[in-house]
Amino acid sequence: MNKFLSFAALAAGLTLSVAASAQEQATTASSNGSYRPIPNSDIMFRKTIWRAIDLREKQNKPMFSEGREISRIILEAVKRGELQAYRNDSLTSTLSAKEVSGNMSYQEAAAGLSDEEKAAGFSEDTGDDWGAPKKGKTANAAPAAPPSYEYRPKDVYQMELKEDMIFDKKRSRMYHDIKALTLLVPSTLGANVSGIERPIGSFKYSDLVRVFRANPDKAIWFNPQNDAQHKNLADAFELWLFNSYIVKVSNPNDSRLDEVYGSQQQGILASQQAAADLIEYEYNLWSF
Repeated sequence: MNKFLSFAALAAGLTLSVAASAQEQATTASSNGSYRPIPNSDIMFRKTIWRAIDLREKQNKPMFSEGREISRIILEAVKRGELQAYRNDSLTSTLSAKEVSGNMSYQEAAAGLSDEEKAAGFSEDTGDDWGAPKKGKTANAAPAAPPSYEYRPKDVYQMELKEDMIFDKKRSRMYHDIKALTLLVPSTLGANVSGIERPIGSFKYSDLVRVFRANPDKAIWFNPQNDAQHKNLADAFELWLFNSYIVKVSNPNDSRLDEVYGSQQQGILASQQAAADLIEYEYNLWSF
């Protein structure tokens, strides 16, 4: 009888331990954006990598097809309240739908006199053609703020993907464990007067998979060879059906490759070298 009670207590303890472990794993997955988390006990190697994705590239156009742009799918889901946005890819600070809209908006440049017109003696328009204010108005009245516009989904063609490259010693293979995806206002847009990429919002990959699966008619990776074989965007990421290049590898200073090597050109060369080094590392795991 005592042996039976001891066995029952042991079984109950193991059950609670497994449940606690599963709960801990689920909590970790929900907080870091991973869709298929790998237990820490199975990880032999891990390196965090940031990749840039230009949706204008030929290989990436299937996820940027007309009317079904991945940026459109994501931003419309945010506006509907189906998708939570975050301030950055650390996924700790949230953004409201209004803040996301503000991040992807720009103001039209205020019209004013050219340098030549000012040199000719013209003043800012204050009411009539000769610079004199209209009755009831003062010459120093503050000008109206220029209108604000949102960028079109086609304008948002730059993304950044954060992933962990993990070698799973239990399955003996390397995994791309995607954590987050960030939409960026490209630096090359004429309306982006700052001249630098500006983040619109970051999103958990696990949340994006849920949104893509829930909208199968819109969240499409367009197969240009066969209309009967379009894929869901979630499958496109799982199958790695896109092109990207490495812009940062985890390092003590949290620096991007172009910052580490001093220029954008050197950063591109370092990106190619980083990709080759990771392939070589995986290959060497099987060398004896």
